[in-house]
Amino acid sequence: MTSKPRVIYWFRTDLRLHDSPALKAALDLKPECLYPVWCWDPHYVYRARVGPNRWQYLLDCQSDLSASIARLNSNSKLFVVREAPQTVLEKLFKAWEISHLVFEKDTDAYARDRDENIIEMARGVGVKVISRVGRTLYDPDELVKANGGKPTMSITQVQNAGKKLPGIPRPIPAPATLPDPGNISFDFHQTRPPHDPDFNLPQRSSQENSYAHLAGPKGDFSVPLMEELGLKPATTQHRGGETLALAELARIIYDEDYTATFSKPETAPTAFSPQSTTLLSPHLHFGSLSVREFYWRARDVIVGYKKGKAATAPTNLLGQLLFRDMYFGAQAVLGYRFAQTRNNPNCRFIPWHLPSNISPSTGLVTSTYAITNLAAEEWFRRWKFGRTGFPWIDALMRQLRTEGWIHHLGRHAVACFLTRGGCYIDWERGAEVFEEWLLDHEVACNAGNWQWLSCAAFYSQFFRCYSPIAFPRKWDKEGAFVRKFVPELKDYAEKYIYEPWKAPMVDQRRWGCLIRGDGTQKNTEDGLEIYPKPMFDFDERRQVCIEAIKGAYKVGLYGADEKVKDGSWKALFPDGAEGTTDVLTEETAEGATEKLAEMIASKEIESRKTVSAKDIIPQRTRRQNLKPAATLEVGNPIIADEDEREAAALGGETKGGDDVFEQGKKEGDKPIVAKRKRQGTLDGVLLGRGKKGRA
Repeated sequence: MTSKPRVIYWFRTDLRLHDSPALKAALDLKPECLYPVWCWDPHYVYRARVGPNRWQYLLDCQSDLSASIARLNSNSKLFVVREAPQTVLEKLFKAWEISHLVFEKDTDAYARDRDENIIEMARGVGVKVISRVGRTLYDPDELVKANGGKPTMSITQVQNAGKKLPGIPRPIPAPATLPDPGNISFDFHQTRPPHDPDFNLPQRSSQENSYAHLAGPKGDFSVPLMEELGLKPATTQHRGGETLALAELARIIYDEDYTATFSKPETAPTAFSPQSTTLLSPHLHFGSLSVREFYWRARDVIVGYKKGKAATAPTNLLGQLLFRDMYFGAQAVLGYRFAQTRNNPNCRFIPWHLPSNISPSTGLVTSTYAITNLAAEEWFRRWKFGRTGFPWIDALMRQLRTEGWIHHLGRHAVACFLTRGGCYIDWERGAEVFEEWLLDHEVACNAGNWQWLSCAAFYSQFFRCYSPIAFPRKWDKEGAFVRKFVPELKDYAEKYIYEPWKAPMVDQRRWGCLIRGDGTQKNTEDGLEIYPKPMFDFDERRQVCIEAIKGAYKVGLYGADEKVKDGSWKALFPDGAEGTTDVLTEETAEGATEKLAEMIASKEIESRKTVSAKDIIPQRTRRQNLKPAATLEVGNPIIADEDEREAAALGGETKGGDDVFEQGKKEGDKPIVAKRKRQGTLDGVLLGRGKKGRA
């Protein structure tokens, strides 16, 4: 080793040059050479659910960063090394005579495990490791310590804990120069990762080949192409990169009235072209925008605003960033367990349909779930692909799939619909869909928001449900949003745009779209387009869900309770209760999926009927207390949002607006929680742009 530092700067969640505490720490070493490296980690290539849109956004960010590095030093760039960091870094230490490894701290469960192993390895070979906080406003571990060692489960806890910590530092400028990288030759063999299981196989149109060469196909450590990953083309118009992020932030901050008076509950979920929010959350996820840069530039405008009353936390822009820190703090304590119900002591146990299968050895979720209810499986597929028969829900899910983003109130609506407000399906199924399709997916925010929206944690007003008819009509009476994303209904009259099944047949024909079937049929018939009927009666299902969750709350179990772990929870629920039907057993698992498809095709599953295992399995072959065996591979998640003003008091989302339904109380019942009005939420982390009616 040479006496002057030779540094690998390992980029991960910080694809930027501005306000990078870790990069500054690397440059403060006055290194002889600095290697800007990205390790092409197979965990994210194969084991994390990532759709083409988020892959494209990542590649945009990497390409932009590489160009920015090259502008500071024409001999340098972002060196993408195509091997797992757990195996390649030690080889690079030797080949490039590295003395220091520097990176931004990451408290995600997988990242924490990975980094601990790499730190131990580096120290074993004499390489010093430096990490700095830069992904969040506060160090999640320090935030937890200031919260008494407990997960941060409310915005009030974050605010109070933050007062005990040093203030949020001002952002630091981007470096003016960067050292040369030094010799980039290597004489070791690449360790190629196994492909299986590949959670992203459904996203690929050709063979994944990004690990064919350690330094890429041209040997120049280039950023991979979508074609190398075998991915289908991206469909989103949203693009990534630090250059775009800073330009967009400047545009937002220039509008002082908007920045100072922004209040999350006032943003329109139906706005598009442009959308009603800033869409900076994907930049925060990839680190192409510093959260501290955002925080301080917004704060300076808010503090200096003289034209009127500025908005305050938690509904203002600063409050949205605090919500993000809240989820990171909650995850920091529980690790992998935070993203699931089982073994999560802070997540209520609710016997949803389609629960995750759990590994007996780790206690963690697997990549499969149990088909406990055939109708629920059908509903889940229809929800995911935007063919529920409810135009508002379908428009949102189609926008999510094609653009990688939906407004925070839209996230509320589809999450409520899937879980406690219609389908009674496990929130983990929805989280997987959002994980796959969202540009701004954060593990912590995604899992936390889904727990919030399903009333499994953070929030408990389960009797407030979003109507898929009244709620969107409040914001967009004409239905422009639906006409955009469900174009088969574009010519429907305003009266029927949210309830097309009520339109007379003569009008359906005149408007060029028939309402029939379940969305699995051909798209046209006699020259007319086809849109499905509603998959159930919403009012009926809403009440079923409310009563079911009321029962689960009364039982009062949490994910880490022994009765949940050993399966004895079933005895605490009445026979026939929603979510507690017989499961498909090992004897009947084979062919269950095929049978489901047959039933859907033959209309044996009616739109309002709850179908369980007993509908397709003879009584003599059903057995109690057997581990679910009928499973499907899953590969898709979400991210919902949270509350604001009232969250400060209760730590829960109070959202719903004027058109949420307060149900679940019978005469003589005590109210479950105090009634509250209005609420905002956190957009996977963000951020409303414009008030109601303003596009």
